[in-house]
Amino acid sequence: MKLKKKNNNSMRYPKLRELREAVLSLVTPAYTTRFPKEPHTPFKNYRGKPIVSDADCVGCETCANVCPPGAITFRDDKEKRIRIIERDYGKCIFCGQCEEHCITGKGVKLSDEIYDIAQFDRTVLMERQEKELLICESCGAVITTKEHLAFMHRKLGPRAFSSLLNLNVLNEQLRLARAEDIKVGVRDGLKRKDMFNIVCPNCLRKILVKISY
Repeated sequence: MKLKKKNNNSMRYPKLRELREAVLSLVTPAYTTRFPKEPHTPFKNYRGKPIVSDADCVGCETCANVCPPGAITFRDDKEKRIRIIERDYGKCIFCGQCEEHCITGKGVKLSDEIYDIAQFDRTVLMERQEKELLICESCGAVITTKEHLAFMHRKLGPRAFSSLLNLNVLNEQLRLARAEDIKVGVRDGLKRKDMFNIVCPNCLRKILVKISY
C-alpha cells in the first residue's frame, strides 16, 4: 500500500493570519511604556510599594506574620522599651497581604510606585519604625505596644474598662492616682496590690489565683 505524499505547497507561503499579525505589529505602537525616559502611569488598583502611616500603625506584628517573603521583621528591645519594625522592599513581592490584614485598616496602603524604587544599593530600600513597648513590671515580659493597647481600648469602648491593664494605662494618662500609691513593686512574690500594676496576663492570673484562696 502506497502512502500519499503530503503536499507542502501550503507550508511554502505564510498564512493570511500571520500576514495580518505582521502588518499590525508594524503599524501599532509598543504595548510597553518607555519608562524611565517617560513617566509610567499604572492602571487602577495597581499593587506597588506599600506606604506606611506611622500615625495609624500600632506595631501589632500582624503585617510581619502574614508577609510571605519575610520582608517585614520586628524585634523588641526591652532595655529601651521599644519595638523595632524593619521593612525590606527589596524582598517585597507586592502581594498586598499587609494592607489586607492591617487591624486599623489605615496603617499600610499599597501605592502605584514600583519601578521608581529600583536601586543599586539594597540598603536604600530598608525602612525602620519604632514603637513604645509595655513591659510587665513583674516578670519583664513584653505585653504589646502602647499604641496597640490604646487602639484596642478605642475599639472596645466602655467594655475595655473590664480589663485591669486598661485601667492601669488609663490611670497613667489621666493621673487619677499617684504612681507611688499604686506601684509597690514585687519584693517577695506577687501580692494583691500588684494587680493594679502593669502586669502581663500570666502574672495577673497568678495574682487572681493567689488572692482567691
